[in-house]
Amino acid sequence: MKRIAVMTSGGDCPGMNAAIRSVVRTAIAHNLEPFGIEQGYKGLIEGKIIPMSNKSVANIIQRGGTILKSARSMEFKTDEGQRKAVNNLAELGIEGLIIIGGDGSLTGAKILSERYGIKTIGIPGSIDNDLCCTDMSIGVDTALNTIVRAVDSINDTASSHDRTFLIEVMGRNCGYLALVSAIATGAEAVLIPEVQYDIEKIIAKIKKRYEEGKSRSIIIIAEGVGSAMDFGKVFGMIGGFDTRVTVLGHLQRGGSPTVFDRILATRMGTAAVEALLDGVTASMTALQKTKIELVPFKDIIGLKKPLDHKLIEIAEVLSR
Repeated sequence: MKRIAVMTSGGDCPGMNAAIRSVVRTAIAHNLEPFGIEQGYKGLIEGKIIPMSNKSVANIIQRGGTILKSARSMEFKTDEGQRKAVNNLAELGIEGLIIIGGDGSLTGAKILSERYGIKTIGIPGSIDNDLCCTDMSIGVDTALNTIVRAVDSINDTASSHDRTFLIEVMGRNCGYLALVSAIATGAEAVLIPEVQYDIEKIIAKIKKRYEEGKSRSIIIIAEGVGSAMDFGKVFGMIGGFDTRVTVLGHLQRGGSPTVFDRILATRMGTAAVEALLDGVTASMTALQKTKIELVPFKDIIGLKKPLDHKLIEIAEVLSR
């Protein structure tokens, strides 16, 4: 193997640049020629493939987002689109491909490996932390820190005005961000897709808090449960609280990655290059009990990562 390429796909997350840097510099250290693919699978189809060097990844480890950019591609789901992508790799003599992204991105990598014989390694990049077989994905820690800082700031205002704040965080199908941030900020309640909720019980709980003289309440809602704006109307009508709503939105995706994410991304980038050199394909780098392991795509893709029920119990106990 002489040439490899790296790309980012799907939603961006902090730490992607650290992973790109690690892939490029590790490749050069092993006498490989690294290339970068701009705009994910869309760029792969359009031939947006550029040579990378140590200089091209200098001073990016601290930057959020991705210097290679990202985009969705419906065309890659077609046979014609896939053939264009494979031909573009073949024309440049690229034999190995490293894809940084979530479940959909890794699905594309699996297709390239199984149907076309391209050696592919995935690196999990998703703030939802919903990818199976890895304790943590790149970007999760930074997103959590961003949420916690925002909630802490809102908490000050909530206390000053005796208000209930409903804070909506990302998590369409997975409540990890909402659950962990609720524990970390001392929220009174958390609503996540994995657990049934009773809105009247939550309102009764908040009423009791005010009767006991507590001056504010924080409720964190995963976007997959529903709109915080709609919940705010319910709280105002049924509870009669002075209620405010904050939707954090894409604020959670950005920002300089934490030390944890920089190191995790760096370790995974190095492991991905070394895996290709060892002849491994159709596998993802995974953090398992402090070690970086390789897990086949077939054991990951399409599977839902379960939430730690102990965390759910902790959140319930501490919010009483």
